[in-house]
This record gives sequence, C-alpha cells and structure tokens, in this order.
Amino acid sequence: MKRSKIDIVYDMLRAIEDKGGRIIPTHLLYKSNLSHQRMKLYLDELKQKSMIVETHSNDKTFFELTDVGRKFIQNFKQMKEFTQAFGL
Repeated sequence: MKRSKIDIVYDMLRAIEDKGGRIIPTHLLYKSNLSHQRMKLYLDELKQKSMIVETHSNDKTFFELTDVGRKFIQNFKQMKEFTQAFGL
C-alpha cells in the first residue's frame, strides 16, 4: 500500500522520537524506507516547518525533533485514533 505524504512525515518523526529525539541520517534512511533523494526532500520540508533541526556533534550530523515535531506526532496519533473509532 502506498503511503501518503502525511504518513511518511509521521513515520520519519516517529523514527526520530523512537531514537530518543535524535537520529543520524543513515538510521533515519533505513527506518523511513525512502530513497536518499526522497528522504532529503522530506527533511528539507520538515526543517522549513521547524519540526526538526539539523545539528552537528563530533563530526556527525543528527536530526533532532523539536517541540513542533512532537506536537505533530501527538496530534496525528489523536486523529488516527479518532478516525479508527469511527471505522474510517
């Protein structure tokens, strides 16, 4: 089944959350199940919308979840539960 854009965004943010709120790009690539090019497009959008920030530590790049990203996860979960309660 083809994932919608919002499902992909949710999956990416959840992958970061599951790693303690911070993830290296390679792990995110595996967990999000996207091509490198597509993942980069989504990352750019998530950064623009302030859902994640890119940080650097010990010559490594990380993507970190922001409060905006956490709020999106929380709201999306509620919406999924709501629609499932009505069988939608």
